[in-house]
Amino acid sequence: MKYLVTGGAGFIGSNFINSILAQGSLGVSGIRVLDKLTYAGSFENIEERMRTEVEFFRGDICDELVVVKAMQGVDIVINFAAESHVDRSIETGRAFASSNFLGTQVLLESALKLGVDKFLQVSTDEVYGSIDEGTFNESDALSPNSPYAATKAAADLLVRSYVQTYSMDIRVTRCVNNYGPNQHPEKFLPMAITNILEGKKISIYGQGMNIREWIPVRDHCLAIEAVLKQGKAGEVYNIGSGERISNLSLSKKILEIMGVSENNIEFVEDRKGHDLRYAVNSEKIKHELGFEVLSNLDAGLVDLIQWYKSNIAWWKLRKHAK
Repeated sequence: MKYLVTGGAGFIGSNFINSILAQGSLGVSGIRVLDKLTYAGSFENIEERMRTEVEFFRGDICDELVVVKAMQGVDIVINFAAESHVDRSIETGRAFASSNFLGTQVLLESALKLGVDKFLQVSTDEVYGSIDEGTFNESDALSPNSPYAATKAAADLLVRSYVQTYSMDIRVTRCVNNYGPNQHPEKFLPMAITNILEGKKISIYGQGMNIREWIPVRDHCLAIEAVLKQGKAGEVYNIGSGERISNLSLSKKILEIMGVSENNIEFVEDRKGHDLRYAVNSEKIKHELGFEVLSNLDAGLVDLIQWYKSNIAWWKLRKHAK
């Protein structure tokens, strides 16, 4: 099988490529990566693979010409390409609408015309909005509260229309917050860890009571692999760990592991439209596909902190880029 991985030079996309090549269970005969190489993507993330195993196409998923070129002869498309930082979407949502919605439309239309066998849309739990208690199921209504989440929800609905109208084999995954190696330091966990390494404080929105569910990126990649192998056309699969924690409690865990006082927390003005709590029900992927999360948050944080300690040049280049 020949794969096209859009956004394959980014955090989750590059981890996925490394994972499937290491696992060797998806029948990979070739991998193409289409990536715009924005600030969040890097050749370094897949440099070793590009020498022998990955064919790289630089371009925008909104550009039909480059999309068709990269997709020609491909069996399976996996769309990781997205603008994903909520704060940036609040500042200006145009790039998010373009990449997350219009880019998905170009990919879908190209896949339809070229007869691609299977398409996987990587979405987010944020499309459901906030939930005070309980969990969201795959059948729950989408109620996004940020421009980022709204563009991802719009893409999910567009995907559904291509399933219903053209009977395309498209699966959607909605995953909780990821953490792991190569994550850009603008995200919460890398930012918190690198701030402490630089002698700065961890900045927390509001009072830090916002709750998120966390999963290691390697487990997310294994879940996507399960959906590709055993999932059904037109189905949505939540991917979660069940490990939910407030931003404040998570920050305290980081400080404890790093041996730093809790005085290194500072509270800042809350984010506009800040969702209080995310939580998904992952029973479907567990029972139908047999997927189980392999790691826990406490052990994952130890590994994550060590990775950023060992890759100072990598994150400093990105964190302080002008």
